[in-house]
Amino acid sequence: MTALSLVPFFVIGLLGSVHCVGMCGGIVAAFSVVPAARPFPVAVMAAVPVPVLSNRLVRVLSYNAGRIGSYAVAGAALGGVANGARMLTGFAAFQLGGLWLANLMLVVLGLYLTGAWQGLVRIESLGQSLWKLLQPLTRHLLPLDSPLKMFAMGSLWGWLPCGMVYSVLLTAMLTGSPLSGASVMLAFGLGTLPTLLVMGVLGTQLRVVMQKPGVRVGSGLLVLAFGLLGLWHAAHGMPGSWLDAVCITPMAS
Repeated sequence: MTALSLVPFFVIGLLGSVHCVGMCGGIVAAFSVVPAARPFPVAVMAAVPVPVLSNRLVRVLSYNAGRIGSYAVAGAALGGVANGARMLTGFAAFQLGGLWLANLMLVVLGLYLTGAWQGLVRIESLGQSLWKLLQPLTRHLLPLDSPLKMFAMGSLWGWLPCGMVYSVLLTAMLTGSPLSGASVMLAFGLGTLPTLLVMGVLGTQLRVVMQKPGVRVGSGLLVLAFGLLGLWHAAHGMPGSWLDAVCITPMAS
């Protein structure tokens, strides 16, 4: 898997972060302003003139590092499981089927983000059992008075049932290897980082903008377009073209 083949997943995360703002942006903002019981090690943030801003930045970065790390772990686990299926079905058949399914999931995700179809909500129910086991652990991390606790909280919240994450996770599984699965989820998680980072530092101001219907629908339509373009790409077979930078390609599936 090349860096170019991971670009679509980063872009999906970036566009899909409008959903993240609505689902967990408030949580991130709340976590970022919890008073710390002891000073944070913010020596690396010495260039920031406002101590409060630097504290928030450290807290939000710690939380998101844990969250994205949990995505990568899930991608590696499912990629490893799918590796066995690839061995049984043959690489070519697995690759072709995975390519079509991955882009179909992009179409579904695009419809989900625009609000046109909420079928992914049903998929979220699949993760409720695991979340019921993990959620009580979050209480033991309170108060969130250190970056380490913020990292641990992010690691747990990364398993919060989310249809958007599950749609990309399916694609990660279809890569057929632990390393590729982790890479896909890491690229996706990094795509969601800019919005949630600004959200955590600045508070609710960004949430108001990102939750406007026009922003959400526009982002969803772009994801939908990626999916439709990817299906067209799969049907016509154009490996090595410029479409590799914006479509999920056989190399990534």
